Amino acid sequence: MRQVYLVPNILTAFSLACGLFVIFKVNMVEPGAGTFHLLNTSALLLLVAAFADLLDGAVARAIHAESEFGFMFDSLADAVSFGVAPAVLFLKSLSLEQGTGLSFFAVVGAMLFSICGVLRLVRFNVKATEAKKAAALGTPSNKHFTGLPIPAGALAAVSATLFLFSPFGENMIPIHEDTRAIVLTCLMIIIGYFMVSRWKFPSSKALHFRVPSFQLVFVTVIIAIFFLYGILYYFPIMLAVASWFYLIIGWTLSIIRLIAGKKSKTLEDYEPEEEEEDN
Repeated sequence: MRQVYLVPNILTAFSLACGLFVIFKVNMVEPGAGTFHLLNTSALLLLVAAFADLLDGAVARAIHAESEFGFMFDSLADAVSFGVAPAVLFLKSLSLEQGTGLSFFAVVGAMLFSICGVLRLVRFNVKATEAKKAAALGTPSNKHFTGLPIPAGALAAVSATLFLFSPFGENMIPIHEDTRAIVLTCLMIIIGYFMVSRWKFPSSKALHFRVPSFQLVFVTVIIAIFFLYGILYYFPIMLAVASWFYLIIGWTLSIIRLIAGKKSKTLEDYEPEEEEEDN
């Protein structure tokens, strides 16, 4: 392995370390003990892991350090950090009596989330291999994801849990502990479904701004200031708004496409893919 390959792989290892730290840390804490502080710290770590996951691919492409090892390492790291860690964090945040129907329902929701996340990564790997072959033939790459990306799904799941356990969530939506467990379990199942669904979600390749560079930089700085301020003082709200806004955008674009019909060219890139046999 060439030395230049170490740069993206170190970022991937850092993302994996964040996910493993969350898993090990939450298993050292008694259920229900310091829930909000634990969730807040874990959400920050997973947000950093998501940023590192985004960065490693960009760095690998920028310095032409892409490799099969890095490709597989990235997928396995994502399975741990974004497939397993959010599910463990979700279960650990609930103070449910073992052996009850509600605890079984929560475990099923967590398992479905993790399984769907792994399946999403497998399908992404297959699609990525096909995309490389298509790129070699001069076929343009897609500007969307088929199914919700697992980092986005993980942040949506963790942000929902963090928000409902935060002082903001408890004041805005005062619900019983069992009701909260049911709501969060349903959200885990819904997110898991959309990860393996054929619905389309936008990627960064779809971002094209036809504005002067100075104006774009100015607007970016203003947004960054508000975002950083929100992270410092209203982190549960900001994380929930940002992560669920992405889901809502994807749902909205796909629903508009479904309403427009297959004969229309409106948002034709967001036409849900037909089911195919996977062997």
